[in-house]
Amino acid sequence: MENTGFLLPLVVLLNFVAAFSAESPNITTDQLALLALKAHVTHDPQNILATNWSTTTSVCNWIGVTCRSDHQRIVTLNLSDMGLMGTIPPHLGNLSFLIQLNIRNNNFQGSLPMELANLSSLQYINFGNNNFVGEIPSWFDSFTQLQRLSLYSNNFSGIIPPSLGSLSKLKELFLYDNDLKGQIPVTIGNLSKLKLLDLGQNQLSGKIPTSLFKCQELEDLILSNNALEGSVPQEIGNLTKVNNLFFSSNNLTGEIPSTVGNLTSIKHLDFWHNHLTGYGCLSFVNIEVGTLLYSIGFASFGLYNISSFHYSEKKL
Repeated sequence: MENTGFLLPLVVLLNFVAAFSAESPNITTDQLALLALKAHVTHDPQNILATNWSTTTSVCNWIGVTCRSDHQRIVTLNLSDMGLMGTIPPHLGNLSFLIQLNIRNNNFQGSLPMELANLSSLQYINFGNNNFVGEIPSWFDSFTQLQRLSLYSNNFSGIIPPSLGSLSKLKELFLYDNDLKGQIPVTIGNLSKLKLLDLGQNQLSGKIPTSLFKCQELEDLILSNNALEGSVPQEIGNLTKVNNLFFSSNNLTGEIPSTVGNLTSIKHLDFWHNHLTGYGCLSFVNIEVGTLLYSIGFASFGLYNISSFHYSEKKL
């Protein structure tokens, strides 16, 4: 009688390999994810997706798509400036090798599906200038490789999630022009590589956290058009690399701290529309009264390179 004792485990092994191969993410997985996105687009004014995203051609040749060199997985999805309208399906979370996701300047709506948290390789996210709603998800801390996060000009509400402070590689954070409330999280001070931070045009309140000035790589810091209160922290002087500093249109009080004299790289400094004092300390030259844009020597503070300054002693 033929010995078939070894065949059963072999068959089981082959079935397991076949099943595993069928379920393992691959370029077909990515294609299905994009087809789901296409199905969730309700308006495509340029007919780009309707005509170009076809199963008759390789997904790696679709407009807005970049694949790895071996054409096995999608690494970039750029649908910016296409005028698309629709929602983001959860299937997009299957693009597990995605490094860049850019859908800025469209009309995407709704909230962000939790499945996007699976995109742990993302380094660049730009959802700017759409119509997304809801809170900024706390699960954004899943993007451990993220270097740039742009959520500006949407309808995000709620607070800035403290979990963003765990994105240790983040260099640029743009949350301006939303409906964000509450305080600036102290955890933002953990972002030691942060260079650009724009939280302007929201409804943020409370004091400016001193931890923010631990981000000593900052080059641009924009907090204007909020409801921030209290004094400008002395620790502002730690930002020796900052070029642009905008605190205008808040409820800040007290004196402008003398530590601004440490800001030797500053080019634009804006305290306009607050309740700050200390006008007598400032030395102005070449005042353009119409716009209140001042090109000054700022010698009183030791700032000789500054090109513009906005200041008012009383809120108008």
